[in-house]
Amino acid sequence: MTHGNSVPHKNIVLAGFMGTGKTTVGRLVAGRLGWRFMDTDDVITARDGRTVAEIFEQDGEAVFRQLESAACRDKAALCHQVIATGGGALLDPRVCAACAAHGLVICLTCDLDEIIRRIGDDPARPLFTPDRDRLARLLAARADHYARLPHHIDTTHSSPAQAAEEVIRVWQQNR
Repeated sequence: MTHGNSVPHKNIVLAGFMGTGKTTVGRLVAGRLGWRFMDTDDVITARDGRTVAEIFEQDGEAVFRQLESAACRDKAALCHQVIATGGGALLDPRVCAACAAHGLVICLTCDLDEIIRRIGDDPARPLFTPDRDRLARLLAARADHYARLPHHIDTTHSSPAQAAEEVIRVWQQNR
């Protein structure tokens, strides 16, 4: 199966809320396919010279989203990559369109309690809070955007290897 103007998907783009497994699963998928793995947070850090948390703290979320948008659009134009996007990256319609134009977009989902268990108190995640209600509100605010993405895989009860196999299965069915 092809996409758009009969062009096969050149990339796999993993989207979804923090803690759903985009980076862990993405690395496994890339390894299985012999593709390059790209985490947009790593691209931003390499380009800017600061961590994501430092960018949020020093310049705010709006500046981070601009850097994220540029990183996503640049990397989406390349070929044979598994791209793990930040949890809010595809909320920007331009980023979503760029990723969809060059890749198969798959949204990873997960139960909120499992997300909280997975993340713990990771200081590298500036929008994470152990306050379940606040995190639930953030997830709810993004739910409609995530729901519009074409493919969904629930990672709540899957090992990273199982989730990676499911991503590959979806990609094989849609290429």
